[in-house]
Amino acid sequence: MEGKRSEKVADLIRKEISQMLVKSIKDPRIGFVTITKVTVSEDCRFAKVYFSVAGTPQERERSIKGLDSAKGFVRKELGRRIRLRYTPEILFQFDPSIEYAIHMEELIQSIHQEKEPNGDEEGN
Repeated sequence: MEGKRSEKVADLIRKEISQMLVKSIKDPRIGFVTITKVTVSEDCRFAKVYFSVAGTPQERERSIKGLDSAKGFVRKELGRRIRLRYTPEILFQFDPSIEYAIHMEELIQSIHQEKEPNGDEEGN
């Protein structure tokens, strides 16, 4: 039962932080950030917030710095929006999975393009 509770809290935190990124957090360093996942410790005192960023590695670094400086605001807002005994400490963690998926897609496309001239014979 406790695992279910932490999953519900994690999902709620993900939704609230996503809304904050759109509406409340005005730091210009934070680019196109997407919250991909949140994990919460069993006692709900710590939350790891995984995110991805669209853009260059330099834009990613700026976004990471912006998110780190917004931790206090995010935690305070979570305390106001979600009724928990303890508002969890927030740790922002970059999630490379979306970048990896894009890279894999590009590799697959390049392989298909290399094979295309030979592939025409199969279609006839």
